[in-house]
Amino acid sequence: MAITEQQIQVALREITDLTTGKDYISTNEARNIVIEGNNVSLDIVLGYPAKSVMEDIRAQVIGKLKAIPGIGSVNANVSSKIVSHAVQRGVKLIPGVKNIIAVASGKGGVGKSATAVNLALALAAEGASVGILDADIYGPSQPQMLGITGRPESPDGKTIEPMRAHGIQAMSIGLLIDAETPMVWRGPMVTQALQQLLTDTRWEEIDYLIVDMPPGTGDIQLTLAQKVPVTGAVIVTTPQDIALLDARKGLKMFQKVGIPIIGIIENMSTHICSNCGHEEHIFGTGGAEKMCRDYDVELLGALPLDIKIREHTDSGNPTVVAEPDGRISEIYRSIARRLAMKIDELSLDHSALFARIVVEDT
Repeated sequence: MAITEQQIQVALREITDLTTGKDYISTNEARNIVIEGNNVSLDIVLGYPAKSVMEDIRAQVIGKLKAIPGIGSVNANVSSKIVSHAVQRGVKLIPGVKNIIAVASGKGGVGKSATAVNLALALAAEGASVGILDADIYGPSQPQMLGITGRPESPDGKTIEPMRAHGIQAMSIGLLIDAETPMVWRGPMVTQALQQLLTDTRWEEIDYLIVDMPPGTGDIQLTLAQKVPVTGAVIVTTPQDIALLDARKGLKMFQKVGIPIIGIIENMSTHICSNCGHEEHIFGTGGAEKMCRDYDVELLGALPLDIKIREHTDSGNPTVVAEPDGRISEIYRSIARRLAMKIDELSLDHSALFARIVVEDT
C-alpha cells in the first residue's frame, strides 16, 4: 500500500519543534514533501538559526516518519531561512540589514552589554549573519569585549567598513576615538552620531543587528527608538526590585513608540560560587517572571552571575566563544534561538514587494 502525503502530515503534526513548541505542519516548516513509491523526502525550513539542534530535528523527523507502516527510506533536509520583519511606520530601513534588535535596560549595572555581545555571538554560532552596534556613545564597551583594536577603514571617505571579531561585524564610537577621551556631548549630537554610525556603516547582508542601547529611558533613548528601524526589543534586568522597577520603564518606552517587546532576559539570576559551585538567589527570585506576567511578554531565559562571564568579556573573548560547549554558552544559544523564533512570528516586511515610484520633471 502506497504512502500518502496525508499520512506524512498526520505524523508531522504529532511532533513539535522544541524551540517553537509547535508542530512542523501548522508552522509551515515542513515543505516540499515528495513521495516516490514508499520513499519520502522533505524539507524542514526553520525561520530562525538553529545550527546546534538541526541534527536533532532531522533525527526527530526521520524517526517519526520511519514509524509509519510500510514506509521506505526517509530523507529530511533541515535548513534556516531568515527574512526581514516590519519596523515602526515612517522609519527608513538600513541597507544590508534584515532585522534590528535593541537590547536595552532601564538602568546600568545589570550586565546588558555582556548579554548583548554574547547574544550576538550565540546567534552567529547558530548560523546567522550577525552585526553588533554599540549605541552607548558615552561609555562604549564593545571594542574591549570583542577584543577589537585599530580603526575602521573608509574606502570612499563617506562610509566605513565594520570591524570584524569572532565571526560578527561590529561598529562603535569607541573605534573612532581614543579610549580615554570623554564624550562631552549633548543629546542631539549623540543622536546624530549614533544615526551616522548606523547608516554610514557598510553592513554586509546581516540577518540580525544587535544594538547595545545605552542605559536609561531619557531623551536620547526615546529619539533612537523613534528613528532607528527596530524589529523588536529585548529588556535585560536582574531579579533585584530596583532593577525591575527601571526595566518596566524601559519596556513601556518601547511600547509607546510601537516597537514589539520580544522578551525579557533575567541576568544575574543566581550566583554560582567559583569555589564550591553552590548556587543561590542573592538578588531575589521570581521578579522577571512576574514582570513577564504583568506585561504578557516572554521570559527568554535566565543567566547566572558567574565570574567567568566577566573574565571572558574583559579579555575580549566572550563566553560563547571562550567556552562554546559550556553550560552558560548553552543558555545563551537557547535564548538566541528563542529570540529569533519570536522575531519570526512578527509581521513580515513587505516593502520589497512594492515597486518604487519615482517622479521626475520632464
